[in-house]
Amino acid sequence: MRRAAVAIAAGAMAVSLAACGSAKESGDKADSTGSAKKGDDIKVGLLLPENATARYEKFDRPLIEAKVKELTNGKGEVVYANAKQDASTQNQQVDTMVTNKVDVLIVDAVDSKAIAGSVKKAKDAGIPVVAYDRLAEGPIDAYTSFDNETVGKTQGEALLKALGDKAKDGQIVMMNGSSTDPNAAQFKKGAHSVLDGKVKIGREYDTKEWKPENANSNMEGAISALGKDKIVGVYSANDGMAGGIITALKAAGIADIPVTGQDAELAGVQRIVTGEQYMSVYKPYPQEADVAAEMAVALAQGKSLDSIAKDKVDSPTTKAIPSVLVPVVSLTKDNIKDTVIKDGIYTVGEICTGKYKAACDKIGLE
Repeated sequence: MRRAAVAIAAGAMAVSLAACGSAKESGDKADSTGSAKKGDDIKVGLLLPENATARYEKFDRPLIEAKVKELTNGKGEVVYANAKQDASTQNQQVDTMVTNKVDVLIVDAVDSKAIAGSVKKAKDAGIPVVAYDRLAEGPIDAYTSFDNETVGKTQGEALLKALGDKAKDGQIVMMNGSSTDPNAAQFKKGAHSVLDGKVKIGREYDTKEWKPENANSNMEGAISALGKDKIVGVYSANDGMAGGIITALKAAGIADIPVTGQDAELAGVQRIVTGEQYMSVYKPYPQEADVAAEMAVALAQGKSLDSIAKDKVDSPTTKAIPSVLVPVVSLTKDNIKDTVIKDGIYTVGEICTGKYKAACDKIGLE
C-alpha cells in the first residue's frame, strides 16, 4: 500500500493535486453543508459495502486511513465498518456511527436506495456524508467515483476489438452487475452504447450481488440455451464475475474467447497474463481514495469543497452534488507494466508466481 500511495502522490492528476492541500490549507470559508469548524482531531466514519471483492480491504480502506492521517497531522481517526453485502447491516452501521457522533461519513452503499433513510439521519444529526464509488441516494454532500459509463464503453470497445470479424457472425453473453448497484446500470448503459448494433447479444443477466458463483450459474444457463459453438465472447462487468464465467466456459470445453472485466484484481491480471481473460478496467484507487479523504476532512472541518470538486452530478434525490470523477484505463497484457506495476499496485513477483511465470516471461514481465 505504501508503494501505491507513493506512486499516486507522484503522478496524480492535477485535480487531485490541487485538492491535496485544500482540506488543510484552503478555504477558511465554511461550507453550508458542512459541520461547524473543527481542527485536526476529527472522527471519520468509513462504511464499505463488502469484502468479497479484493479492492475494498486491500486498497480502499488503508488508502483512505492513510490520507486522513496525512491531512490531519496524525490526529484524525477513521472508524471502519464493512457491511458484507447486507444493506440492513449497513443501515445499522450508519445508525451506530451517528450515535457515536462521528464528524463525517464516507459511505460506499450496498444498496443506493436503501441507504437513503440512513443518509438523512446522519444529515439531521449534522453529519455530512460523502458518497464513495457509488452514488447513494438521500442528502449527500459530496461524491467521488470513476466515470462509470466510460467504464462500460471501455469494456465494450475492448470486446469488439478482440472479436474482430467474429462480431458479425456470433453471439455474446452480457453479465452485468447487481441491479441494486447504480454503478452497474451505468456500466451496462455504457457497454450497450458501444455493443448494440455491432454484435448480437444472445443472453444478458443482472447478476445478484455481483457474486462469482451467480455469474457462473448464469453462464452455464447461457451455454445451455445458446450452444457452446455459438458464443464468441462475454461481457463481464468485473473481474470477480469473470472468474466464475471462465470456470463455466472451461467446464463446457470453450476456450480462446475474449472475456472482459473490471477492477484489475490480482487474479484478473493473472488471467490476462495467461490469456484466459482478455482485459480488465484499471481504476486508480489511490486517487479515488485520496479525493474521498480530502472531501471528508474538509467537510468535517467546515471548509469549502470548491478547490476539490469542480464538477456536479445529480442523484435521483439530490441535485448538483459536488463531485470528482476519476478517469480509467483499459488493461490488457500489453500495458500491465505501464499501469498496475508502474503505479505500485502489484509487483512482478506478486503477479508472476509459480504457474504464471512462463506466461509472464512470454509477454516480457520479468
